[in-house]
Amino acid sequence: MTAPRRAARPAATAVVDLASARIERALQRRGRYRYVQPRLEALDGGWKVLSPNCSRRVDPAGGDIDIAWLQPAAGGLWQLHSRDHAAGAWQAEGTAQPLEAALLQLCDDPLGRFWP
Repeated sequence: MTAPRRAARPAATAVVDLASARIERALQRRGRYRYVQPRLEALDGGWKVLSPNCSRRVDPAGGDIDIAWLQPAAGGLWQLHSRDHAAGAWQAEGTAQPLEAALLQLCDDPLGRFWP
């Protein structure tokens, strides 16, 4: 009789893929710009949030703009980045935190750092 085979452990990317569903659900509950439909794109092992720029403050043509980048960090934490559109660079927002905390910061956005 042979021993039962152990199930293979999922690849690290499977965890990130599950995170995308959590991010998409959280974005549906955000407070600002609820009338636009943001989307996700993979970026360096994490997820970039893009959204139509209806205000045209960032893109006068009204195209999609970078909103946030959620990057996996050590210990199951996530580093949240905002986009400095003038400099064309990502700006880390605080320290790495649990995904739920990062999503709360992104979706509430009382200072307008993510949803210009």
